[in-house]
Amino acid sequence: MKNILIIGATSTIAAACARLWAAQGDAFFLVGRNPEKLEQTAADLRARGAAAVTTYRMDATDLDAHPAMLERCLESLGQIDLALIAHGTLPDQKACEQDVALAMREFANNGGSVVALLIRLAGQLETQGCGTLAVISSVAGDRGRPSNYLYGAAKAAVSTFCEGLRARLFRAGVQVVTIKPGFVDTPMTRGLPLPAALLASPEQVARRIVSRIERGSSTLYAPGFWAPIMLAIRSIPQPLFKRLNL
Repeated sequence: MKNILIIGATSTIAAACARLWAAQGDAFFLVGRNPEKLEQTAADLRARGAAAVTTYRMDATDLDAHPAMLERCLESLGQIDLALIAHGTLPDQKACEQDVALAMREFANNGGSVVALLIRLAGQLETQGCGTLAVISSVAGDRGRPSNYLYGAAKAAVSTFCEGLRARLFRAGVQVVTIKPGFVDTPMTRGLPLPAALLASPEQVARRIVSRIERGSSTLYAPGFWAPIMLAIRSIPQPLFKRLNL
């Protein structure tokens, strides 16, 4: 049985992962902003075989709330075997270009708050000498595209932070996993003009996340076909790239 902390537990991808872990009899500490949705998620996990489920209301952008959350999590679970950070928003790029305050809020939500959580959780898992930190970043962080470069910049910051943290925690026996989903059919992306051939279900993405974490992957694209796609996009020369409508 694993003791699992999920921050952003009501997000579609996180909930799909939790359902797979619940079937294995794992115990959960679920963190999110909406207490009603948290309780619905918790009830579903209990019905699927979770050993225990505790919910905790917190806005991840409230950095001062992080220490109390972690303390309560340790009281509930005893030890964190796996922490999944899955909160975030998909900002309106055009709106962010016109509103500095909005842009900074979105960057803080998708980047700064994640880094703050990673710092605290890294210290805990390093003290334990074991455990896994899994973070949902995005393929958007692999290259700055005009359609979503504010979001992409935040995710690039998260991915780079994870890369350094992975090297630091390796000697402590702690695994750091960077998860890079592509287009996923979630409420956050619904209504966007996304190519159907590249659109994955949350369940597809969750299966890959759970299996690759168990295999000890460092970075994973979900679905896997995004790895060669992003390799190709990163390889486009800048003089050509800036002329593309991506």
